[in-house]
This record gives sequence, structure tokens and C-alpha cells, in this order.
Amino acid sequence: MLSVKRPLIILITVTVLLLIPFIAMQFTNEVQWSLMDFVVAGILLSGVGFSVDLAIRKAKTPNKRLLWVSAIIILFLVVWAELAVGVFGTPLAGS
Repeated sequence: MLSVKRPLIILITVTVLLLIPFIAMQFTNEVQWSLMDFVVAGILLSGVGFSVDLAIRKAKTPNKRLLWVSAIIILFLVVWAELAVGVFGTPLAGS
């Protein structure tokens, strides 16, 4: 039962997070996401969720869990920032 519960919780959380910009788009022109933006954000958020879940389940000690989860979140934030505003100026930059 637990093995089915975690993926469902992760997917529901990703869906709720993606609803935030979708709802904002209905009320303001400040948020303008395309379908591709939602797809990429969904892939990134799902990847982070499942990676953190894996790290928590597989790491043996609390220190290793903290290290892996921190590394995953930092990597996610760097990729998100690059896609959003082009921090590093790669071809993936969104600006």
C-alpha cells in the first residue's frame, strides 16, 4: 500500500504546483506559460519528487539523506533558474 501511496502523493503535489501558474494565467497577463512550459515544469517537478523519494529511501544515514536531498534541490534550482532567466547563458535559457 505504501509503495502506491508515495508516487500518488508526488504526482498530486506536482499537479497542485502546476495549477498555481495555470490559475494565475486566468487573472493576469503577467503569467504567460505555454503548453511546453507546463510540460517542462511537470517533468522537472516530477523528477525532483521521485529523486528525493529515492534518496530518502536508499540513503542509510540521516546525514547522507540530507546531502542527497540538498544536492537534488540545488540542482533543480540551478536548472529552473537557467530555464527561466538564463543565469549561465546556455542555449536552454528562457530569456
